[in-house]
Amino acid sequence: MGNIVAIVGRPNVGKSTLFNRLTESRNAIVDEMQGVTRDRQYGKAVWNGVDFSVIDTGGYINNSSDVFEEEISKQVILAIEESDSILFMVDTLTGITDLDETVAGLLRKIEKPVLVVVNKVDTNEMQYTAQEFYRLGFGNLYCVSSINGSGTGDLLDALVATFKKASEETEEDLPKYAIVGRPNVGKSSLLNALINEERHIVTPISGTTRDSVYTRYKKFNYNFYLVDTAGLRKKGKVHEDIEYYSVIRSVRAIENSDVCLLLTDATLGLESQDINILDLILRNNKGVVILVNKWDIVEKETNSARDYEKKIRTRIAPFTDVPVIFTSALTKLRIHKVLETAISVYENRKRRISTSDLNRTMGEAIDQLPPPSVKGKYIRIKYVTQLPNKTPCFAFFCNLPQYVKEPYKRYLENKLRENYNFTGVPVRIYMRKK
Repeated sequence: MGNIVAIVGRPNVGKSTLFNRLTESRNAIVDEMQGVTRDRQYGKAVWNGVDFSVIDTGGYINNSSDVFEEEISKQVILAIEESDSILFMVDTLTGITDLDETVAGLLRKIEKPVLVVVNKVDTNEMQYTAQEFYRLGFGNLYCVSSINGSGTGDLLDALVATFKKASEETEEDLPKYAIVGRPNVGKSSLLNALINEERHIVTPISGTTRDSVYTRYKKFNYNFYLVDTAGLRKKGKVHEDIEYYSVIRSVRAIENSDVCLLLTDATLGLESQDINILDLILRNNKGVVILVNKWDIVEKETNSARDYEKKIRTRIAPFTDVPVIFTSALTKLRIHKVLETAISVYENRKRRISTSDLNRTMGEAIDQLPPPSVKGKYIRIKYVTQLPNKTPCFAFFCNLPQYVKEPYKRYLENKLRENYNFTGVPVRIYMRKK
């Protein structure tokens, strides 16, 4: 179960710089995925082997002189609701401002760990100036310079210490499928279409997190949990920016699932927001099935579905090995196919391939097309093995791992997909020194 950390504070205190420092430090080492969209509101970070997600509330408030306190508090409330721990960022150059007081007021009311991060502390003298922030009443201060990174180690140690250890899950180890997508695409209707037929068989159990509700589905020889985060927000509390909100809202559901059913609206086509949510799913290494909802109300021609699917695959390239199902939550069109496909993607995500089998197939693929030489040096891949991760990750051992470029890794990934069924699942490829 991933921990979620929100960075909050007024504009221009350095939230995005800290966000980039926390998330890029991981991207540089682990996340070798090309072409991920550059929305910087959500990222993955790792510290001392602990993974967590970071939400940046910066960039959603116009940095004009007439910044509304209401706007800021709106973003802060949303981030607070969705996160487990909070980094409250302030700026030693300006000292405590009215807006800092406003944010502090909101944070005092909640029962979550809040760490005060005093930014732009570049000298010892600044350390002394920073002490005034004790007045905000949150205990320890963490003095950092998010530009050069000083102090971030101590901050991260303290942050990771606030995380709740994953409690032993009470549920059985069943597949968990999350229904995600933009607002108003029909997530609740789909959930109802899946569970309404025989209500008494469905037993809602409260999940391991406050926000996700697991609904047990046990009929027609299926047995799994649906992860639902819809309908849990107190209405009227936040009139949020829908784009921002739908991504942040999806974070928790995605993290708590094995496979995501990404619901899109047939009448609108695949929008940038759908791509952002798909990007979140892939960054979290979850399986995915794309569902085109409201297909019953679309004007059809002979090749409608085929052409529509082709457009979707063009938009989501290079990751195109993903099932696309045309459905309707209202008329229950292909509802059983949705379940069957989700289950097969779940199986693909768990698939293990023996090392001897891998070396035989991938050895042939590498002989057919060896890695291109770089600066006159020849790359020789000697051996491949599947790593013991929960998701498909493969290590290729070679003499010059640093010279293997992205296009060749994509070739290897395509060959893996040709030979083994990894449909709907991200595959990670790592080059290691022999």
